[in-house]
Amino acid sequence: MTGVGKSGIIAQKIAATLVSTGTSAVYLHPTDGMHGCLGVVRKGDVILAIGKSGESEELLGILSAIKKIGSPVISITANAESALAKNSDIILLTEVKREACPFNLVPTNSTTAALVIGDALAITLMKMRKFKPEDFGLLHPGGSIGRRLAIVGDLMRTGEDNAVVSVNDSIKKMLLEITDKRCGAVSVAGKDGRLLGFITDFDIRRTLEKREDVFSKKIREIMNPSPVFVFSDTKASDALALMQNREKPIAVLPVLNRKKKVVGIIHMHDILR
Repeated sequence: MTGVGKSGIIAQKIAATLVSTGTSAVYLHPTDGMHGCLGVVRKGDVILAIGKSGESEELLGILSAIKKIGSPVISITANAESALAKNSDIILLTEVKREACPFNLVPTNSTTAALVIGDALAITLMKMRKFKPEDFGLLHPGGSIGRRLAIVGDLMRTGEDNAVVSVNDSIKKMLLEITDKRCGAVSVAGKDGRLLGFITDFDIRRTLEKREDVFSKKIREIMNPSPVFVFSDTKASDALALMQNREKPIAVLPVLNRKKKVVGIIHMHDILR
């Protein structure tokens, strides 16, 4: 992307939109390009040059070198007869009758038109690349967008922080695991790693309320054999909705991969945080 003045600012924004949607792009200031920064351009790179009049000396000054490098030039201009247009392989014409400026001087309508074209190109490439929301989320780990697109696998407790026991383990080991991992629950897995059940503080309290000796029980007798669970590639926002939109909200869930094997555990606080 290249351009000077207000067109250069538009070029920078389009470059930012391109990279955020999976298309590699960089902004090159024409003046910097005249003094060595053309080194970022490689044969086959597409140059998208923006200029309303198409006669800016700085912009025209790098076109001949770009041609020698072997890069095609696409211009976004309001002047089909300009030097920029004549030195372009493709012209995207953005004719505007007047600027919004009362003196018809300040670039307003023309820069908006160029931005619209650039955004249209970015979204078209995004569709052609079959760019998915999860791809977008990968490139936006911060801010509200990142939070909205985060998946359970990004936030779950896994590895040493994952509370999990075998169905044949002792009740004592199960209680120690819940206490040590501090999430109020533990997944019960078989030898193949598949989820067999889930035990929460509620399940333990229910046994105690029956005045039964917890330590005389087996894990299989206490666990919930059909627990609600989420997959690691589930959106965190969907997992939170699953927890909250129930008659009795669920604070913690086991996390499985698509082979139904236990890979983690997630607490509502992990998502809200």
